[in-house]
Amino acid sequence: MNKIHAGIDVSKATLDVAVTGQKEVRNFPNSESGIKQITNYLMKQAPALTVMEATGGLEKLLAASLVQESVPVVVVNPRQVRDFARAKGKLAKTDTIDAEILAEFAREIHPEVRPLPDKQTEEIKALLVRRHQLIDMVTMETNRLWSADRRVKPSIEEHIGWLKQELKNMDSDLEKKVQNSPVWREKDNLLQSVPGVGPVLSMTLLGSLPELGHLNRKQIAALAGVAPFNRDSGRLRGKRTTKGGRLRVRTALYMATLVATRFNPLIKGFYNRLLETGKVKKVALVACMRKLLTILNAMLREHHPWQYAN
Repeated sequence: MNKIHAGIDVSKATLDVAVTGQKEVRNFPNSESGIKQITNYLMKQAPALTVMEATGGLEKLLAASLVQESVPVVVVNPRQVRDFARAKGKLAKTDTIDAEILAEFAREIHPEVRPLPDKQTEEIKALLVRRHQLIDMVTMETNRLWSADRRVKPSIEEHIGWLKQELKNMDSDLEKKVQNSPVWREKDNLLQSVPGVGPVLSMTLLGSLPELGHLNRKQIAALAGVAPFNRDSGRLRGKRTTKGGRLRVRTALYMATLVATRFNPLIKGFYNRLLETGKVKKVALVACMRKLLTILNAMLREHHPWQYAN
């Protein structure tokens, strides 16, 4: 008997559900009552896998409801689904079509089911997002200050001061969140035991890369966007390039690796060896990012602090 798969198109007002083998696409309101209805519906259908796209948080409540009722669900990158649809020659886009494509994606690609972030992870991730927003606003206001008229400069300076104070408060809240949890405190201590890894990278990894310590080195590198991809065709051997991944994780990892190439003996030695073989600095740095991430992944998996012996 063929297994069935489901796809859910999530929008602000509605939830469209397609199940393989059924012509009708069911429509539910995106509300507490609608989520309860759709959960009960899928429990009866018992799909082998349900797929929905990440939609800026609109999918979180529904995904959590399905997980609670043991309905296997995966939240995927929308770009993957659009590439899949183009490969199938389906260029039209409506809520109904999107739900059907998601169901086909679940059946044919069958992405791996991974645990969804817990409540504390979501809270820390939200604080991290807000922290990045504050940093962006400080940068924008600082840039405005250089060309601003003298009559508005006091207002901009006051706003910059307020933003920087909010940033300090945000860092304090993040530290309290981690310290109040024994599990998170242990992970933070393990990560920060590595020379070059500070609180910013540690918090970013804990909040934005909860898979760290649960995947193999290739999978975690791909999630962070530091895995090299081949670009070969026939006799042509193109340059290996990194692509995609989680931008905030990659940015924080880049800054930490810059520090590690100076103060972490293992990363520093690896970086210098790459340069000696003729690698350009950017390529060598990305390789160091990947190596540092691999080390951190293994440390969390084995619950083992940093050790280095010459």
